[in-house]
Amino acid sequence: MSGDTLRAIGQSHRRVDARDKVTGAALYPGDIDMNGQLWMKILYSDRLHARVRGIDRRAALASPGVHAVLTAADVPVNEYGLVIMDQPVLSGPGSDIPGSDMVRCYADMVAVVVADSEDLAARAIALLDVDYEDLPAVTDPELAMQPGQPQLHADCPNNIRCHFRVRHGDLEAGRAAAEVVVEGEYRTGWQEHAYLQPEAGLGYIDGEGRVTVAVAGQWAHEEQEAIAHALALPTERVRVIHPAIGGAFGGREDMSVQIVLALATQRTGRPVKIIWSREESILNHHKRHPITVRARWGATRAGKLVFAETTVIGDAGAYNYTSNKVMGNANLTVSGPYVIPNCHIDTWGVYTNNIPGGAFRGFGAPQGLFAAEGQMNRLAAALDMDPLEIRLLNCIGEGDPFVTGEPFPPGVSMPEVWRACGRESFWRESADGSWTFQPSEQDPGRPWLRRGRGIAGGFKNIGFSFGFPERCDATVELRGGPEIEEVVLYHAGAEVGQGAHTAFRQMVADAVGVPADRVRMVLADTTTSGTSGSASASRLTYMAGNAIRGAAEFALQKWEDEERPAVADYTYRPPKTTALDPQTGRGRPNFSYGYVAQAVEVEVDLETGLVQLLQVISANDVGRAINPDQIVGQTEGAIVQAQGYALMENLQVQDGRILNPFLSTYLIPTMLDVPEEVRTILLETPDPQGPWGVRGMAEMPFLPLAPAIAAAILDATGARVDQLPMTPERVLQALEDGGEGGS
Repeated sequence: MSGDTLRAIGQSHRRVDARDKVTGAALYPGDIDMNGQLWMKILYSDRLHARVRGIDRRAALASPGVHAVLTAADVPVNEYGLVIMDQPVLSGPGSDIPGSDMVRCYADMVAVVVADSEDLAARAIALLDVDYEDLPAVTDPELAMQPGQPQLHADCPNNIRCHFRVRHGDLEAGRAAAEVVVEGEYRTGWQEHAYLQPEAGLGYIDGEGRVTVAVAGQWAHEEQEAIAHALALPTERVRVIHPAIGGAFGGREDMSVQIVLALATQRTGRPVKIIWSREESILNHHKRHPITVRARWGATRAGKLVFAETTVIGDAGAYNYTSNKVMGNANLTVSGPYVIPNCHIDTWGVYTNNIPGGAFRGFGAPQGLFAAEGQMNRLAAALDMDPLEIRLLNCIGEGDPFVTGEPFPPGVSMPEVWRACGRESFWRESADGSWTFQPSEQDPGRPWLRRGRGIAGGFKNIGFSFGFPERCDATVELRGGPEIEEVVLYHAGAEVGQGAHTAFRQMVADAVGVPADRVRMVLADTTTSGTSGSASASRLTYMAGNAIRGAAEFALQKWEDEERPAVADYTYRPPKTTALDPQTGRGRPNFSYGYVAQAVEVEVDLETGLVQLLQVISANDVGRAINPDQIVGQTEGAIVQAQGYALMENLQVQDGRILNPFLSTYLIPTMLDVPEEVRTILLETPDPQGPWGVRGMAEMPFLPLAPAIAAAILDATGARVDQLPMTPERVLQALEDGGEGGS
């Protein structure tokens, strides 16, 4: 079967999980129960930095209903790390791993209690007596880099986990050519993922004797390997299943309950369940990295960039998690989507005793672009140039060199994205190619309210970076007699709310040439398919699509050879990337990018400092829209999440302790905060290597919103706010400073 009438790609199919999620039939990890299950609670560190000298378990073990109290001595290989093994599973004595007797932040796990009920486990946790030897702590990353400060990890002098350099062109020549120079300092804060479903899971021994964990995660096979490593088991003796997942945004890339659930299940032989409270979730999983950027950029009077000199310092917190990768991405994006012939960048990721920083939608690019776009706004003001025109004058195009010395991969569409955003928002394009800005209309009856408009844009990698091994597996099975009656896809990719499984179904249907209703999927279980890689880095549709096409092609060949059923496996591996040269930053860090630009209108209350986001126009090149409605939904969700990051999500941390671990005090946008208009513009410039031309897009609409809002505040009031979130207090301070900078 073939023909346009069968085409699923490009159509807005209803989500495959829609009915179950709307009716409540979908089972999330917290909804799953088994006969005879026990409950687990975790004891977290109550010290910022200390050595655990001992744990008295006697009272807890004697408490009613308690089946086990597990500490570091019970973990066969007491270490974990998604990228670097630098974190104990449980902190305390009795492990052979050096340093695993230390707590380095309040989120460290010290012990777990398994009991007949959650309440009994909580009572027993309170009876544990931990003997700590307090150690000096450091919570300021810039201070942590200085000699003489407490050292968190023996292999990282001055607490420097990573240092990336870019030495592109001739900085001195760029300085000499500059006719105008602007400087800025930009600060971003922590951000909480705030997904609807807190961490939860159920561990049990399955019918094949495997230690099984049903949990919300982003990469089942990576979780399987982490559990197997810590428990000293062969990977085939560990099974990970992803049921319905209530959001992720990078917050489930690192372990939460997976390893300790598996440990408790293995030790008791019984099903074991845990559900974190919202407070536990906010206190104990990683956050978006706070980053400080200091930038000095120069341009000619005609507006051409000639140099950029930038330092970036990120707070990694107590453990690496993905900090070295996040900071590597910030290092690339802090120069923006622009051609800068002479560029000098230093980027550090620094250990502190704060909550760890880790993956969060955008993965370092929102912080980097906040600074880059702020610098472009400063240059536009200094040169009295239109902010869109100066961006178009300098933006990257096909074949242009990146600051890494290599050209961007083919398919660069940033100029088209800028133009589309401008045309559809507040600019008018003249026949001669010039652009005219249309300012906001003010309300003379309410002079305390000022409206303003701004624009910002950027880019981000699709897929893993810097030489990290990248692959995605798929299996396609064709069933039927004379014709294909059913297609079965076996795939491990996580559905974290982004609509991946619906896109899988559409891609399978088109790859085989059958209607989508003939496709059945077996998903998100380490026992039924090979690895998918993570549901992160805007990669899953891109990678899974290529794997599905390959498996479908081989299955169809077998079908033509009269093999019934026809089953084929395929592993897609994209073009290789490389680590950057540690001295110069040269290399090929990524195989594909996505491009985005956004224009916004805001209203600023000059008396209170409150900023209302009124309108957002978001132009995103998706390469090929698999499911247009899902892309619009992704865009709108990203914008609201970025709105929270930009304006209100203000995690308060004092001496390493989170002070507002509740959604009543950590504020996220509600329906009443959503902009009056969010308009999504889909561009489809095919990625030469993407399946059907697809580019990843899940993170892109998040990236430019904060700097676009900052530009709009500047347009409305003349005040610069260079710190996130742009709370009313900071806006008022910027107004008091006369537009010379925010607090």
